Amino acid sequence: MSPILIGLIGFIVLFALLAAGMPIGFALGLIGFVGMTILYPLAAALIKMSSVPFEVMSSYSLAVLPLFLLMANLIFVSGLGAELFNLASKWLGHFRGGLAMAGIGGATGFAAVSGSSLATAATMGLVALPEMKKYGYEPKFAAGSIAAGGTIGSLLPPSAMFIIYGIITENSIGKLFVASIIPAFLTALSYIVTIYVLCLRNPKLGPPAEKATWKERFAALKTCWTLLLLVIFVIGGMIVGWFTATEAGAVGAIGALVLALATRRLTFAKFKEAFLSTMRTSGMIYGIVMGAFIFNYFCAKTTLPQVTGEWAGGLPVPSWVIMSVIIGIYFLLGMVMEAPSIQLLTLPVFYPLIVTTLGYDPIWFGVIQVRMLEITLITPPLGMCAYIVSGVSTENLSVQDVFRGVAPFLLMELITMPLFMFVHPITLWLPSLMK
Repeated sequence: MSPILIGLIGFIVLFALLAAGMPIGFALGLIGFVGMTILYPLAAALIKMSSVPFEVMSSYSLAVLPLFLLMANLIFVSGLGAELFNLASKWLGHFRGGLAMAGIGGATGFAAVSGSSLATAATMGLVALPEMKKYGYEPKFAAGSIAAGGTIGSLLPPSAMFIIYGIITENSIGKLFVASIIPAFLTALSYIVTIYVLCLRNPKLGPPAEKATWKERFAALKTCWTLLLLVIFVIGGMIVGWFTATEAGAVGAIGALVLALATRRLTFAKFKEAFLSTMRTSGMIYGIVMGAFIFNYFCAKTTLPQVTGEWAGGLPVPSWVIMSVIIGIYFLLGMVMEAPSIQLLTLPVFYPLIVTTLGYDPIWFGVIQVRMLEITLITPPLGMCAYIVSGVSTENLSVQDVFRGVAPFLLMELITMPLFMFVHPITLWLPSLMK
């Protein structure tokens, strides 16, 4: 049996195991190990199996994960996310759709300290939806704007999706973090423009709230300026070269701890909750990465990625056509699978094709891939941000209602995604400034 055929069988069995409910890290490791015992001598396969856990656990670059997660969890349990929405609402709430715009602004700010789309959608949903209800916002429109804002969560550091991509492909996590900043803010701006246009056409969707005084606006800024300063310092420090991504995670975690203590929002019980949540999430991702490393060794031995790259590279079509097909595959997979699973299944095949054969920049592709998977968080049938917003809504909205509210924001992605795909400096300019 040829190595390529063994590789194809491995992928089919892997999909079957995932469909049966097996945890992805275990499924990847199992298929990778069994495949290696077929392609390698048993002793060599066992040596690979024994070395991977040590390599992963001792990896300096992977230490960025628990550090940024601790930063995010400390800020989450301290309730500082609500302050970000309050700040945005004081400055934007008096416009038509202003509270929905504030939800997008608050989501962007919270994303920069949480790195989680689901946490962003849940936090903004709990804080913003009651305010929108108070001022008579159309429920589906309100819920759709919050769900859409949630997708920015994993596009900004400290995104676990960028960490997984960086580790699997051996790219700079710091550059990936920095590369995502401009696309994230352009996405937020596009959503705000969508809200403005919708409310211009139908003012009943988002009636204006009371206009805050300048004193109230600066008072709101005063309550969270330290959090904004922490975010700017952590991200800016990576750009100017003050510290690496791992060191930035340590700075962010310590800064979040000091900030939470200084504002007297952190009790021992909340600290324990943040610490345990960090350990649980880190342990899960470490397990997935171990399985992915074993599976990647198997994929490399089958030569499946190389053969796929040679075949695609030989097609008589421009490279952007192949890239568009890959983006479409990510979109379809994202509708039925969770993002980390898709990353770990596709990167061994797609990454060599896109970077080596087609010659695209790996940092650019990392941002495009993560953004594409984020969009699927608001598409049926598995759009988790829509499910979360439906769950926290006080209007008893169905998931179908949230999906209807999200539709205009998905249409806006038909503009922003091609922009990110074809105008590469949007993604690559900031990383080029890094020292």
